[in-house]
Parts: sequence; C-alpha cells; structure tokens
Amino acid sequence: MDKSFLSEFKQRQYYNQCTDFDSLENLMKKKPIKAYIGFDCTAKSLHVGSLLQIMCLRMLQKYGHQPIVLLGGGTTRIGDPSGKEETRKMLSDKEIESNIKNIQRVFNIFLNTKNIKTKPIFVNNFKWLGKLNYITFLREIGKHFTINKMLSFDSVKLRLDREQSLSYLEFNYMILQAYDFYELNKNKNCVMQIGGSDQWGNIINGVELIKRHSGKQSFGLTTPLITLASGAKMGKTEKGAIWLDKKLLSPYEYWQFWRNTDDKDVIKFLKMFTDLSINQIDEMKNDNINQLKIILANQATSMLHGKISAQKAEETAKKTFESGLVGKDLPTIKISKKEIESGINIVELVILSNLIISKSEVRRIMKNKGIKINNEIIEDPSLLISLNHFKNENFLKLSIGKKKHVIIKMN
Repeated sequence: MDKSFLSEFKQRQYYNQCTDFDSLENLMKKKPIKAYIGFDCTAKSLHVGSLLQIMCLRMLQKYGHQPIVLLGGGTTRIGDPSGKEETRKMLSDKEIESNIKNIQRVFNIFLNTKNIKTKPIFVNNFKWLGKLNYITFLREIGKHFTINKMLSFDSVKLRLDREQSLSYLEFNYMILQAYDFYELNKNKNCVMQIGGSDQWGNIINGVELIKRHSGKQSFGLTTPLITLASGAKMGKTEKGAIWLDKKLLSPYEYWQFWRNTDDKDVIKFLKMFTDLSINQIDEMKNDNINQLKIILANQATSMLHGKISAQKAEETAKKTFESGLVGKDLPTIKISKKEIESGINIVELVILSNLIISKSEVRRIMKNKGIKINNEIIEDPSLLISLNHFKNENFLKLSIGKKKHVIIKMN
C-alpha cells in the first residue's frame, strides 16, 4: 500500500473509527483537504492528554493537508459533558480569552506555520456561536436533531444512567459542535473532523447535519482514548496534569514523565508521540528498554521545548540518578530562611514539595526507607529539617524513591 495519511494514521495506532474510510482515503490521495480538531479552552494550557490530537494535526501537514485548529471560545462557555461526572466550572469571558491566547502558543510550537499551503488556520467558534439567534437556530438547525437520538449518545446516557445531573446548557453542546462542523464546511471548505473516540457521537451529528442541510459529503475520524499501562488516564499523574507549557511544568519534569513510561507503553508511545519513522522504531524495538525510554523522552521533549532543553534534562537525570549529584534542572521549591530556622517537620516538607499529597503515604514510604535528604535515608517522621541540612549553596535535595527528586532552596 502506498504511504498515505490514513495508512500512517493506522500504523501509528491513531486509528479508532471512520465514517467512510475508503471514500476518505480516495479523496485525500486525489487532493489536499482541510480538516479540523476542536479544543475547549478550560485551562491556561493543554496537557499531554491533548497531544495525540496535536500529532494528528502535524501528520495532516506532513501529507500536504491543511489543519484547522478550532479554539472553543463559544463551546467553552457551555462545557462538554463527554466523560464528565458533573458540570464544569463556568469561566469568565476574560479567563477564556486569556486561555485561548496561551493555548495558541502551544500549536505554534508543534505545527509548521511557515508553509502557506499547510499552515494552520486558527478559528474561534465564539465568532459564529456568539451571534446565533435562538429562534432561527432552532428552526434551521434544531429540527435536524431528535431527543431520542441525543439521549442515546454516551456523553448524555452515562450521566443519566448514573443519575448525575446534566444541565440543559450541557445538553445543547452536541448541537453546537455539529454546527461548528457545518460552519467550517460552509465557510472554510473543511471536509473532516478528527476527535477522540468519546467525540464519535458529536462528530456523527456534524456529518449528518452537513448532509441534511447542504447535501455535501463530509467525514469523521476518531482516535482511541489513551490510557497508560497502569490504567490511569493519559496526562494525569498523582502530582497533577502534565502541562504543555514550561511555565506550568518544567522541561525536566516533562522529560521525566516520558522517561518514567511503563515498559509496556514505550514502543506504542514512540509511534504515537515522536517523529521517528515506523521502520526506525521497528528496528530498535528489541533494544535496551531504558535506552528506548531515554530516546522517547528526548524526542518528545525536543518537540515541545527544543533539543537543548532535552539534553539538559537528560544530563540532570544522569547526575541525579547515576552519580547522586544534584542536577541543575531539577524542580525547585523555595522556602524562607525564617521558616527553616524555626524547623520544618520532614512530613510537612514532603507535602510542601507536592511529591506526595497524603501524610499517611509519606509515613508509609518512610517506613520502607524511601525518603532521602541529600541522598541519606530518613526514617524518623518527627525529624525537624533545620539549617544544618542545607549545603553551602543554600539548598537540599529531597528524594522520594528512585525517581522523584526536588530541590528545596532557602531564600
């Protein structure tokens, strides 16, 4: 089979479902198309859970197609009920606009913005959703949706089955998302929407709305929802989200996230989250697993933070893990000299570092000799950390197990 967008899409394990695979394959081989992915702007940055979708946009560009990045200024005001157990917190207009600006910077890192034929088109759906006339919208668009079908979609059905409240506001979300696709098809000649598998129902609605309202064929394509080998959701850790913004997560911590990938996930993640060819990955799949993890961490970090940051992160990790020295790029927590002079309980210090969030968990790990200060095991939960624990440079290294380290710096 000739190399094509969809063939590589499958090889990299991005593929979940398509509304009409063969017709889409033929169309994409004949001519460049425009396709979109929507991102709601509920936080200051996207996290690793959105990275698969960003990689899909990169692949569109690779094959000469033009991605449309929809930043949901309108839909963020509603809240997507998909996968949610309760209504999202409402953000102010100012917060949403600020989030949109910050998130757009992430796409400018990952996507090629110089090639005029493939550079991303950024759209904010508040531009059209904010102008909708409710009565006109119901007459022209609402008539194409039945309550029976809307109730059958997972985003609605699961909430109702669990007897969790679903506001009328959220219930409208799927109609607005379908309208987004219709709007982009009409005004930008966008013929495909890509999204996670939990968006399948919403995407189908858009495809059907375009067909009923305009008589045109359009396509939906979904990716699988990624979970780690542990079963945890991609992008979430006990410390919080793995942000795609160095102001929220340092390049070292980002590198470390990939370095700590479970053995079972390494080859899959090399395919999904790096630009290494499938042949390259197949050739090295039997190499030392720890070396493969370093390659994954370097490739993923270089893509977001640049090669120099990736190299620095690797050097820091080597110093920290292999030689026991303190690497320059370890995450840092600052504490005032006054607090230290008074003495800080070791359990409180660990909680303050955000490495663990439960005091009982700290004590359990301490019992198993998993907590160190400056590479020395700490076994006494009543220990007070004082000025004596700090080196000449006014810092100490706190370690939890073999993989979690943080610098505590005295101000």
